[in-house]
Amino acid sequence: MQPYAKRVDMPLAVHGEVRDIGIPPIVLSAENITVTFGGFVAVNGMNLALRQHELHFLIGPNGAGKTTMLDVICGKTKPAAGKVLLGDGQEITRKREYEIARLGVGRKFQAPSIFPNLSVKENLELTVDPDRSVFRALKARRNRCTTFEMKKVLELIGLPDRLHVRAGSLSHGEKQWLEIGMLLLQKPRLLLLDEPVAGMTDEETMKTGALLQRIAKECSVVVVEHDMEFVRSFAAKVTVMHEGKLLKEGSMQEIQRDPLVAEVYLGKRREANAQAAGH
Repeated sequence: MQPYAKRVDMPLAVHGEVRDIGIPPIVLSAENITVTFGGFVAVNGMNLALRQHELHFLIGPNGAGKTTMLDVICGKTKPAAGKVLLGDGQEITRKREYEIARLGVGRKFQAPSIFPNLSVKENLELTVDPDRSVFRALKARRNRCTTFEMKKVLELIGLPDRLHVRAGSLSHGEKQWLEIGMLLLQKPRLLLLDEPVAGMTDEETMKTGALLQRIAKECSVVVVEHDMEFVRSFAAKVTVMHEGKLLKEGSMQEIQRDPLVAEVYLGKRREANAQAAGH
């Protein structure tokens, strides 16, 4: 009798991708994405693969196309070319924002988007209504959002003692965490965050870093970030964009050692310094 083949030697094929066991599966891929605004090319043939339970940073100089890539993934902007696929192969490129959200892609913009005159609890309850109707959600909140789910999210975002506090009275960092909690209640498979620590205190920034690590155990997280010190504090995958294209991808250590990445950032810094000196 011949022995069974070792399972570890057999690759898996998922969404056209052959991978070894142990490598997390892809939850979303953006392939050859091109976005134009008039005659300006904001993204030019960009590829991005996001894996399960991955904390993935998207960095690059201003105007590199980072936020535009998030806009394409969540359906806010439609590309001139390319496609966006979920891990199961379903294409979502032309779907509407709300349809993509219902498929498990959550998007948070830089400025917190909450209801300031409602309590933290009421803000969380609103998110479980798929039609985003304030009155319908408040009326049905007891049935649509369990106490267990809310407590779990409140603990995760670090606001367990702020349940009945008016959202408008929260600090900037707490407002950001609340909105992240609102997204988490929708049970996303992928969370897109645009500069989540901008404007935060050092303490809030540190707490947000810990929060991102906790969230990555629940779902995949993509973060557009300009704070390089913040990015360096993580052992995470980093993608560098420049002029709408992929420049480099790897660990932060690999990124920092790359001479082309250094030249891009140094070149931008020299340009900024020259402009400042001219004024």
